[in-house]
Amino acid sequence: MLSKIEIFSRIFLGLILFVIGLNKFFYFLPTPPPDDFIKALINTGYMWELVGITEVVAGILLLINKWKGLALIFSAIISVNIVLYRSMLDSTGIELALLVATFNILLMYFNWSSFKSLFQN
Repeated sequence: MLSKIEIFSRIFLGLILFVIGLNKFFYFLPTPPPDDFIKALINTGYMWELVGITEVVAGILLLINKWKGLALIFSAIISVNIVLYRSMLDSTGIELALLVATFNILLMYFNWSSFKSLFQN
């Protein structure tokens, strides 16, 4: 049962990251007009693309089930920023942000052996 939850979580999180990351380049999903924070990221000339590339890479790695530790570290950074953005600046979409963060936490729990060495003295 736990392995089915892990597989579902990995595929769901991978698909979300991959699709949302691609949307930063091709704009195929309807999105509201960007607020000042998102405009600032876009206007840097690289940050919006860097976030998109990181999401796409993490999504692909999760979908093909390779380098899960690296993919989960990438997605953890993304998840924290999405939840903070949604909770402090724009509360629309907070449900999806919390769902992504929950799946990320679940996957880190299921793959804790990959992260144990990071927390040892």
